[in-house]
This record gives sequence, C-alpha cells and structure tokens, in this order.
Amino acid sequence: MSVNSREAKIFAALLVSMTTGAIILMALGNNPPSAGAFCLNSYYRLEPVEDAICSRLSQSTGRWNSIEIYYSGTTAGNVAQLASLSGLAGPEDINCHFVVCNGLGGADGEIQSTEKWQRQLSTIPGRTWFGSHQTIRICIIGDGKTAPATDQQIRRAEALTETLYRKFNIRPEDIYRPDDWQ
Repeated sequence: MSVNSREAKIFAALLVSMTTGAIILMALGNNPPSAGAFCLNSYYRLEPVEDAICSRLSQSTGRWNSIEIYYSGTTAGNVAQLASLSGLAGPEDINCHFVVCNGLGGADGEIQSTEKWQRQLSTIPGRTWFGSHQTIRICIIGDGKTAPATDQQIRRAEALTETLYRKFNIRPEDIYRPDDWQ
C-alpha cells in the first residue's frame, strides 16, 4: 500500500499540531488561559450550590415558604462590604441569607451565605421587599441598571433558587425576582 503525498502532508500537519497543543497545555500546567466568552473555567472553580446552602443548624422543610431575589443597589461588594456600607456593626447583621457576587468583591457568581442563613434566622421585614419571616432572601451585587447582573450571577442565582425551592418544597409562584431579571 503506497502512501499518497497529500495524505503524508495531512498526517504530518496533524502530528505537528497535536504535539504543539500538548506542549502548550503542559506549559500552562494549572494556569489555564484567561476566561473568554465561552470559558467555563471560572464557573467550575466556584463552590457547589449544595455546599453553599449548608448551615450549622438543622434545616426543616416547613421553615421557609418563599424566596426573594433582589439587587444590592451597589456596583461591587460582598457580605462584609455590604454590612460596612449599610453602617452595620458587622457582617452578621446583614439582612439577607445569601449574596451572589459579581467579580468586584468576590468571584463572579460566588455564593456567600450569611450568619442569618447559618443560624436559620429570619430576616427583618422592610418596606422594600415582598417576603415574610419565612422568606429566603438572595442579594445580587449590582443595581440592575448601571451594574446589571452578570450572566454568571444569573446562572448561579437560578441554580441556588432551584436547589432551595426543591429542598424546602417552595412553590415556583412564591419565588420573587426583580422586574428586570433576565
């Protein structure tokens, strides 16, 4: 069986490109290329949602009956920074159960649980929210206008919401999202 000149060139090109690719990947080691438009690297580095909803106290299915997602009204932040901006004594006083970061104060899509969630405490009702003492409140870092939720925040907030509503048997109609939520 004779090898055609064209087939030999294609085989050589394939061999060279695979070798070059392997060398580049080995040189990168544990330092992947920076995230592009379709890169899932940053998503996979985040803590699983199931781990984020764990708390120090036991969780009963009848404890929570609704979920509210709302914007922080800030362009950046995390649990500690939001507490400081609100003039609270410490992060344990923040009035929500989870914060989903936007990359400015925490990793994009990072879910931070608060002390209220860890201790399974209710948030304090206010004039700007839908819930009751049985509402799980999820704060999205951003204002919805000049600092809208990132794609990563939306995906992670939806994954968190789905995990919570399944775990606590919350009806989908008892999940409140901002009007401009995508």
